[in-house]
Amino acid sequence: MSTIKLNQQLNRVEIKEFEIGNSIVFNYFNNIPANERDGKLLRAIYIGVLAMMEDRISAFLSKTSNELGTELESLKMIFEMKKELFYKSTIKGILAEDEIAEYLNSYFQEKKLKDKAVLTGNTTGLLNKNKTGDIICEIDGSNELKIVLECKFDKSIKLGDIESKDIFTRKTDTAWSQLIESKANRDAKVSIIVLDISLIDNSILRNFDNVGFIPSVGFVCIIDSQKGDYSNLAIAYMLARDIAVNAKDVELDKDLLAILINRIIKDTNEVLTIKSLVLNNIENNKAILRQLEKSLLLVEFNQEYMKKFLEEGTLSKKDLLDFYMAEDVKDKYKLIEKEIKEI
Repeated sequence: MSTIKLNQQLNRVEIKEFEIGNSIVFNYFNNIPANERDGKLLRAIYIGVLAMMEDRISAFLSKTSNELGTELESLKMIFEMKKELFYKSTIKGILAEDEIAEYLNSYFQEKKLKDKAVLTGNTTGLLNKNKTGDIICEIDGSNELKIVLECKFDKSIKLGDIESKDIFTRKTDTAWSQLIESKANRDAKVSIIVLDISLIDNSILRNFDNVGFIPSVGFVCIIDSQKGDYSNLAIAYMLARDIAVNAKDVELDKDLLAILINRIIKDTNEVLTIKSLVLNNIENNKAILRQLEKSLLLVEFNQEYMKKFLEEGTLSKKDLLDFYMAEDVKDKYKLIEKEIKEI
C-alpha cells in the first residue's frame, strides 16, 4: 500500500504513519521543542516541494512570460517566494549537496566513468569532531583515491588567501581554509569548494569567474543552481581528477603547474562563453523570425479584407468581427511557431 494518498474531494495530501531513519532529519527535529515539530515538518515538506519544482517553474516562466502576461503573475510570485525561502533557510545547504552529488553521478554515468559521488552526511572525518568535506568522489570506485567537495552556499565565505590572513583574529571559514581542511579531514588527493553565483563574496568573484585553481590548495568552482547550470563543476572535477590520477611522488614545479592549469581553465571558459553567445544568438534569431512571420501573416490578412472591402464597398458585421478577432492569423501562426521552435 502506498504511504501517500490524495484526497481529490478535499484537495489534500494524506500520509499514513511512517518513520525515517535519517541522521540529518533526526538531529534537526531533536533540537526543536516538541510543540513546534509538527509545524516545522509541514514547512520542511513545503520548502522541499518548492525546491523540487524550481527547474520546471524557472524554465516555464522564461519561455512563456512574454506570451501570457498577467496570467503568470501568480506563478511568478510562487517562484520568487520559493527562492526567498530557499536562500533564507538552513536547508539550502543540504539541498545543494544532494543536487551536486546527483549531478556528478549522472555525469559519471554519461561519461562512462566508474567514479562515485558519496554524501558524507553527518559523519566525522580524520580530524577530531570535524565534518568538513560534504561529498567524497571515489575515483574508479576506489576508496584509496578520492576527491573531496565542500559545498558552501554562504555569502560570508571569503577567499581568505594566506597572505592576507590574520592569525590573531577569531577563526572563520574561508575558501582557502575549507579546501585545506576538507582535504585533510577526508584524506583526499584533491579538494574542490563549490559556491553559488547568487551567494558569493566579492573577494572570490574578483579572483575567479567560473573555475579557479589555487596551487597546493585546490579548486574553486562557481555554479548557478537557480538556472540548474553545473557545467563549471564538470570542468573543475575533470581537472581535479587528472591531477589525482596522474600525480606522482616527485617534486613538481608548482608554478609551472599553476600556469598550465590556469591556461586550460581560461581557454575552457572562453569556449563556454562562445557556446553561450551562439545559443543566445540562435534564440534572438528565432525571436526575429517569429516577429517577421507575424508581420507577414498580418499583412496578408489585412490585404484580404481590404480587397473584400474595395470589391463590395462594405464589410458585414461578421466580417468586421472576424477582422477584429483575427483567429485565422492565430491558427496559422501556431503552426509556424512550432516549426520555428524545432529549428
